[in-house]
Amino acid sequence: QVHLVESGGGSVQPGGSLKLSCAASGRTFSIYVMGWFRQSPGKERDFVATIDRIGHSTKYVDSVEGRFTISRDNVKNIVYLQMDTLNPENTAVYSCAASDRVIGTAMFSSGYDLWGPGTPVPVSS
Repeated sequence: QVHLVESGGGSVQPGGSLKLSCAASGRTFSIYVMGWFRQSPGKERDFVATIDRIGHSTKYVDSVEGRFTISRDNVKNIVYLQMDTLNPENTAVYSCAASDRVIGTAMFSSGYDLWGPGTPVPVSS
């Protein structure tokens, strides 16, 4: 199975940008639908974005539509999350996830079997 490791998190001021990366090692990366989720302190883990196996279809939670962009590089085995115009409500630990059993894209955490450890993104001034 594939192993996932996120990077790119860190403190950022409101209005700033970050680009998260999720590197996958192990099985063929292109068989996996990929997703980004986040968990804020004291809250449930929430869906952020998902991308299909070939990078042609993406979906986002409404609150990040137009500000966040998910993409993937099936040669480098990396999925990215570009986050622009960040605000304090985006503060969370961001985790990537992989699924080889869903068709298309997946917006629910139950659709994913493999998870990275997460990377923190604190947004504050």
